[in-house]
Amino acid sequence: MGRRFFVHHTPASGTPRALMVYVHPFAEEMNKSRRMAALQSRALAATGFAVLQIDLLGCGDSEGDFGDATWSGWVDDVLSACAWLRRQHGAEGRPADAMPLWIWGLRVGCLLATQAALQTRDVAGLLLWQPTVSGKTALQQFLRLKTAAEMLSGQARGSTAQLRQRLLGGEAVDVAGYTVASALASGMEAAALQPPVSPTQIIWLEQASGENASLSPASALAVQRWQQSGCTVHAQALVGPAFWQTTEIEDAPAWIEGTLAALAAIPSDPPATAYGQRPETEPVAT
Repeated sequence: MGRRFFVHHTPASGTPRALMVYVHPFAEEMNKSRRMAALQSRALAATGFAVLQIDLLGCGDSEGDFGDATWSGWVDDVLSACAWLRRQHGAEGRPADAMPLWIWGLRVGCLLATQAALQTRDVAGLLLWQPTVSGKTALQQFLRLKTAAEMLSGQARGSTAQLRQRLLGGEAVDVAGYTVASALASGMEAAALQPPVSPTQIIWLEQASGENASLSPASALAVQRWQQSGCTVHAQALVGPAFWQTTEIEDAPAWIEGTLAALAAIPSDPPATAYGQRPETEPVAT
């Protein structure tokens, strides 16, 4: 349905050493994050990555209305972006480790990234920025924007639970300037950040505050599950602004530096087991 807008960053050297598809976050968080996504994409290109930033259907400069979007359609957009980037750089038909393909998600974009990765055998790794572990929780938080605005205006018309029931019952709901269709809400609510069925490289970065920054307990538990599934997980808490939700557009250099350092630490010849394929022997938890 319609055309998708994208920005394609290529390395100055010509042939990239790896590929990266960026999946933006949900609703207004996408706009708040545009500058950081662009800065990181350029930094990745400078180290030899070809990066594709895509606006999903109904988002940013892509065609279609936000109200037309479905969760499965967005997953298909991510898969199409991966396929396009591989074709563009002659990676089709080559071993997955010859020109590794990564999917980079931010917030709800991490849910889309993991679901897309489960449907293709080409993904070598996932770069997860402030991953949202539950689509249901993310949807509830988004719907609270509407109930909060109605309460402030003295025109409260229902609770978050009632809004959710309207959505899941087939009705579209307008929240903070975005029309959310039932097909998008139901898919988002069912989405969860689950570990893959085979080993792969994972970079998990999240925001923290204070000198002794550490992962949240929920994230630490999730990372442990991913490690037990056989993934190699580089997890790190970074000090800096939550740029995806700040009032003003913020730069967060620690995220760029942390991402580049984590990618540089990954061996140049990781196992070529494809995402979504179960290894012959069960991995040992680390």
